[in-house]
Amino acid sequence: MKVALVCDWLTNVGGAEKVLLELHHLYPEAPIYTSQYDEKGIDWFKGVDIRTGWLQKFPAGMRRVLGPFRQWYFSHLDLSEYDLIISVTGAEAKAVKSGKRLHDKGKKNVKNPNGIHISYCHVPTQYYWQMRDEYIKNPGFGLLNPLVRFFFKVLLVPLRRADLKAAKNPDYYITISDYAKKQIKKHYKREAKIIHPPVEISDFKNPAKKAEIGDKFITTSRQVNWKKIDLAIKACMMTQRKLVIIGNGPEHKKLERLAKDSGLVEFLPIMDKKKLAEYLAGAKGYLFPSLEPFGIAPVEALAAGCPVIAFGVGGANDYIIDGENGVLFKPQSAKGLAEAIMRFEKMKFNRNKIPKTADKFDIERFDKEIKDFVDDKTK
Repeated sequence: MKVALVCDWLTNVGGAEKVLLELHHLYPEAPIYTSQYDEKGIDWFKGVDIRTGWLQKFPAGMRRVLGPFRQWYFSHLDLSEYDLIISVTGAEAKAVKSGKRLHDKGKKNVKNPNGIHISYCHVPTQYYWQMRDEYIKNPGFGLLNPLVRFFFKVLLVPLRRADLKAAKNPDYYITISDYAKKQIKKHYKREAKIIHPPVEISDFKNPAKKAEIGDKFITTSRQVNWKKIDLAIKACMMTQRKLVIIGNGPEHKKLERLAKDSGLVEFLPIMDKKKLAEYLAGAKGYLFPSLEPFGIAPVEALAAGCPVIAFGVGGANDYIIDGENGVLFKPQSAKGLAEAIMRFEKMKFNRNKIPKTADKFDIERFDKEIKDFVDDKTK
């Protein structure tokens, strides 16, 4: 088959990029089409055929305001020559049209009228739908927030309309969790097959040693406002528990100010998988307070034998078994998390059995399920 891979952007490291990387391993000859590529932000695709267009001229930092332009770019991208298009998206890349879709719409002289588009969609575009209120409250532009908030409210209706139109373009949907499946059904009225993301389980199992970090909780993620790391800090301050935060991001300085003078919070930079596994294995527990359609980082923690305290809405319900490998909490507040920490400490977890609860998310399982799905839809 002639295959093309498509993603919203390639400017930083995250869960979507891990999915794309594994799809690249499955289809190494497939070019990757995207709106913007920043090799400094993500160096996983050196030497790969990455194809960008006119949006590449914009700075990577402008990514968050380019949504309408990405919508136009992907919807006008001609990939009708391919037998198979796989988009990895939580935003606009799903707007790509397959040869089959173009043919069905009556377009003449389509290069490959049998070509299909499978969208591996993490979730409907969050800033238009399920996280709209969060985005309006804090768009993440600092002093420009009032201006961004105003224009976002004005443009929301046409942006949603365009997103719904784009959601009709994939021939088939795959998604990452039961939560995401329900969101796609709710907002896009489309059915989706659940294939959980690939997690590098073997890289986190049985680390050679455990980091000597004492009786501390841990969290690791990109430091952006919707990850809710501030709730982890506040909950640990409320309960006087120690916390290690690994990572970086635009909210870093704000989080440092929040934790200042508490003596409870330690910030560490991004580290390699081997060292991260040692920290996870040595931690008391992993805090995961954000609403996410899946969450690869907490599954990595489970693989290292670290129980997880997770917000009880979203993808965490697919892998956290309350009382067995962690604790689920509601509401999404510092108080809710603090109460969960106190409940967590009254429980006894078998840290030798916890890694087994992560086994079903390994890469080999992902590869097989993707191949089986593609074979079924292309035969």
